[in-house]
Amino acid sequence: MKSDLRNRLAEKMAGEITLSDSPGKALKKWRMSFNIPQAVLSERLDVSPSVISDYESGRRKSPGTAVVGKIVDTILSIDEASGGKYIKKFAKILYSDVDDDVIYDIHDYPSPVPLARFAELIQCQTVCGSLSQSIYGYTVINSINAITQLSSNEFNRIYGWSTERALIFTDVTSGKSPMVAIRVTPFKPRVVVLQGIEPALVHPLVPKMAEKDRITVLCTGMDVDKVVHILRDEQW
Repeated sequence: MKSDLRNRLAEKMAGEITLSDSPGKALKKWRMSFNIPQAVLSERLDVSPSVISDYESGRRKSPGTAVVGKIVDTILSIDEASGGKYIKKFAKILYSDVDDDVIYDIHDYPSPVPLARFAELIQCQTVCGSLSQSIYGYTVINSINAITQLSSNEFNRIYGWSTERALIFTDVTSGKSPMVAIRVTPFKPRVVVLQGIEPALVHPLVPKMAEKDRITVLCTGMDVDKVVHILRDEQW
């Protein structure tokens, strides 16, 4: 499956890892985006798991372009062997435009951002889940337009280049509809932020659905424009 899609995706991945200030963290992001355990990747590369761990933690010198290319090719090959689920997902991002009336803002971080700091920045309150984790990006979404206009396949576009992200749904009334939409799609975010609602008004089914998929749910009363402005300006 050495298609144009595969080549473009490989270039995107390898370029981000090679040019990143933290190549190991960028490598970890992509490995996790394809849901590949370190042990599986190391076995396919015929190296010990500690080699991958050392690269990702920065204990080992950053791999050169040839090694990065081999790692990326192996990640894609592993996904292809299981049906190409994640490659197909990223295809929708590579070949689709973002609708401004659905996605207000989308950004991917080259390095992990502590969720606790992210939540503090946009004045979030916790509904359920843990803040002791990291994210690799965020998407600010018009909840009504996303639910009414996007098919289940198109819905995957809101994930950007990593599902390890915060999905910020705007102007929600109970939070139930966004969580239902997430439940019926194959990819799950790390965090859901419900904008414009207090935790006490969140539908009781929301934390139950979130717990099934291990999603942290937060609320913020901050204005949408201010959320976008703050997140764009923050230098992580």
